[in-house]
Amino acid sequence: MRAQSSATRPTAIAVDGPDTASGIRSLGTLQAALGVVAFSLTFPATAWGLEGFGPWSLIAVRSILAAVIAGGCLLALRVPLPERRHWFGLAVVGAGVVLGFPLLTTLALQTSTTAHAAVVVGLLPLTTALLSALRIGTRPSRTFWIAALAGAAAVIAFTVQQSGGALTTADAYLFGALLVCAAGYTEGGRLARVMPGWQVIGWALVLCLPVTVPMAALALSFEPVHLTGHGVAGLLWVAVGSQFLGLVVWYRGMAAIGIPKASQLQLAQPLLTLVWSVLLLGEHLPVAAPLTAAAVLVCIAVTQRARG
Repeated sequence: MRAQSSATRPTAIAVDGPDTASGIRSLGTLQAALGVVAFSLTFPATAWGLEGFGPWSLIAVRSILAAVIAGGCLLALRVPLPERRHWFGLAVVGAGVVLGFPLLTTLALQTSTTAHAAVVVGLLPLTTALLSALRIGTRPSRTFWIAALAGAAAVIAFTVQQSGGALTTADAYLFGALLVCAAGYTEGGRLARVMPGWQVIGWALVLCLPVTVPMAALALSFEPVHLTGHGVAGLLWVAVGSQFLGLVVWYRGMAAIGIPKASQLQLAQPLLTLVWSVLLLGEHLPVAAPLTAAAVLVCIAVTQRARG
């Protein structure tokens, strides 16, 4: 594969008028929302995957499977290598989204319920917006920040109340996952402005293969594998749904509507995760969930209408 030249580099879509711009924003919002739905299944699917695989094996194998799919698409379409100046950003995406977040949350889910782990997702939109402001200079409006903080506060209050306010080792993993994932989202959203979103995550996955292949070989030699229906289904979802397809539509959505606004759609993710945890894992749904969901949806509506 050859380096991508400026002549072949994707350019921004021309906007012919208000209707075209509105259509692009609507499509971008839909794509980002589909990404959120895919991500909301990650924790329950990880819990299923841990029924059949050890934590290190699950992370390595899911990344390799996703990389095989992404690499196959890149080869089949003869996609040229990204320009050298984009490799650092892709490395950040790989370290944060491909390796860091899955690993830290999987370690946390060994001792934490999916409902409690959702606290990291509740804080992720605000952290992503903050890193975006620092990294690429986005300046959302005051109304945006007020609504974002209110939504984050509602999610934090809900999840902390459910955990009894106690901080554990799992919480340390979750807060670490929050930071590395926000960095990966910010870099991925920036890169999705100059190359298709699926190529961003595709190259990041391929870039991680020198780490994930030896990691898988070592982990599988030490961690026992018990193939079950839940274990295989969980592995396939986190590899294909969360690690590849979900990130493809997510990065496309961020490129269309901006990182801050797209990140606020994730305020709904903890509540969706709770629903899946009840339906798929049989966890108890707290009575405060509907009230929190209503508050979060109001905040999302405000952030989507606020102008930066």
